[in-house]
Amino acid sequence: MAEAAPDGLLEIGQVGKPHGLRGDVMVHLSTNRPERMDVGTVLQSERGPMTVIRSQSHKKAHLVHFEGVESREAAEAARGLTLWAEPIEDPDVVWAHEVIGALVVDQHGAEHGPVVAMEANPASDLLVLEAGGLVPVRFVVEVIPGLRVEVDVPDGLL
Repeated sequence: MAEAAPDGLLEIGQVGKPHGLRGDVMVHLSTNRPERMDVGTVLQSERGPMTVIRSQSHKKAHLVHFEGVESREAAEAARGLTLWAEPIEDPDVVWAHEVIGALVVDQHGAEHGPVVAMEANPASDLLVLEAGGLVPVRFVVEVIPGLRVEVDVPDGLL
């Protein structure tokens, strides 16, 4: 079972099964930011920092070689590790950790309750409201992290 994320870090993926005999592993990303696997990136894990030495997209995951993981046995020992990283500063992105628990307010000032989750959706990720409503992220106009999410939604959506 994965440990809680260290303060200020976001979960970005999990180490999967070994691939080959030289320490490569499959990493399954829980982020849509593949640059998290760029060469030289230092990720945090339950066992401490892990530096990406080689990485390439492979099927629905990434084939990664971490510094210090040089054998199949070492790769097997890393299996199941959760990987964390600092949030990326991007003003055009709505981050789950900023909206979970925040109150949703529409363009008319009506409150619709807190966000309890974000759900992936091909057209637009969705904010899941406590009362069961779904709001496409594309309707978010402002986020005050952890407090308020202002949305401009079509009439009748909520």
